[in-house]
Amino acid sequence: MQTSRSPRMPDSLADRIRPLTTKLVAHRRGSTVWHCTTQTGERAVKIGYPIKATDEWPAQEWTALAPAREAWVLLDLRHNVSHGEWDLGTWNVQPWHRGMSLYEIWESHRVNGSLPGTREILACCEALDRMHEAGWVHGDVQPAHFIIGAAHIRRAALIDTALAQGRPVPEKFDFPYRGCLVHYEAPEISESVLSVGRAEPTKASDVYALGASLLMALTGKRHVAYPNDASRPEQRRAIVTSRHRPVTVPGAMGRLIRAMLQREPDDRPSVRDVAVEVASWDT
Repeated sequence: MQTSRSPRMPDSLADRIRPLTTKLVAHRRGSTVWHCTTQTGERAVKIGYPIKATDEWPAQEWTALAPAREAWVLLDLRHNVSHGEWDLGTWNVQPWHRGMSLYEIWESHRVNGSLPGTREILACCEALDRMHEAGWVHGDVQPAHFIIGAAHIRRAALIDTALAQGRPVPEKFDFPYRGCLVHYEAPEISESVLSVGRAEPTKASDVYALGASLLMALTGKRHVAYPNDASRPEQRRAIVTSRHRPVTVPGAMGRLIRAMLQREPDDRPSVRDVAVEVASWDT
């Protein structure tokens, strides 16, 4: 069913939600996402399926379970979500969040080197803090996962919660945490994945990832330098053995990002500390 050219929503799912309009949003390894309008409003519709082994990548079965696992996290966070199974994996239907990602919003700052205001950073901190207060660690913080609303609102939704850890998930949909997108991975996570093949994300590793996200969104640079064609293990070894690249962002914002990228988890501020610091810049 799945091809890179024409991904198709399973008939059983389409019959269930009866979309009025359907737009493909993402089609990548093990996951396809559509933006749909239905009788009840705008929805994000996700399906997961297993990844077959290739010369570059090992087989990954967990991607088939990710939509259902994400649904359980979102249900625990009191979101209106449904989920189920199809022939190759699982699916979920969740609210669609209007807005732009942090990376998109800060494009002009990457181009002209200017510094942003505080509203977007505070919105991201508040979204992450809500998860932490609810007992969850996101585990996959990156600038593309903060969807920020209209300029007069500036409230962020933190999406893609399939890897979140902290509270119970049904065993049939659960899978070990094996790291996240390496561009935002804390050193202790990379080290654990290299050593034992899995890790335990923490609030501190989320803060590190938020710092790496701010750095990437502002400068377009990864927190640690490694070749673009490096393998995942090579990338992780660079994170474990190298210091983060120099943070060239000036002033208080640069100092804050450096604090968030501290190598030792205990040396990093909490996300609430970050929010308090950022809010003080407007006073």
